[in-house]
Amino acid sequence: MNAVEFTTDLSDTPILQIPSEAAAQLPKAGKARVIVLTEEGDDAEWRSAAYEQFLRDDPPEDAIYDSLR
Repeated sequence: MNAVEFTTDLSDTPILQIPSEAAAQLPKAGKARVIVLTEEGDDAEWRSAAYEQFLRDDPPEDAIYDSLR
């Protein structure tokens, strides 16, 4: 299975717009499986907190692993 990823704006009409760059990557015939992932309000906040946690320095007790490089 080949994946083509893109973002698009949703509206109150039941039509999903596919950008021309993404449409050019699709086969002209056949079947496709469509999965729609939407951003939720808390998702952006969660990502930001996860990124901040990732950038924090390691605690002193983890310094032992620095000598294993």
